[in-house]
Amino acid sequence: MYIYNVTTNIEESIHDEWLKWMKEKHIPDMLSTGKFIYAKMSQVMIEEEMGGTTYSVQYTTESLATLQDYYKEDAARLRDEATKLFSGKFVAFRTELKIISEQFSMSVKN
Repeated sequence: MYIYNVTTNIEESIHDEWLKWMKEKHIPDMLSTGKFIYAKMSQVMIEEEMGGTTYSVQYTTESLATLQDYYKEDAARLRDEATKLFSGKFVAFRTELKIISEQFSMSVKN
């Protein structure tokens, strides 16, 4: 399993609009490509010198080949939409992660 991680710092002036777009449009569009089986969005809990709010979205995929297919078939279109809507108001960087192991707690604490 692999994770395609996109970390984005978004300016406060469009934060709410961007967050709504991410949750209601972009993440569902990413999942609808059929390349990813799961998406998790998190807020990065650090204060950036540049200001804004930073988020990480992790898209899980089954293989590196599937991720490469995403780059070839879908990435440009989906990235272009963000650029058209929010040009100059965000900074994003992407990383690829290979899952080595997963461990879960056997007890649940309330």
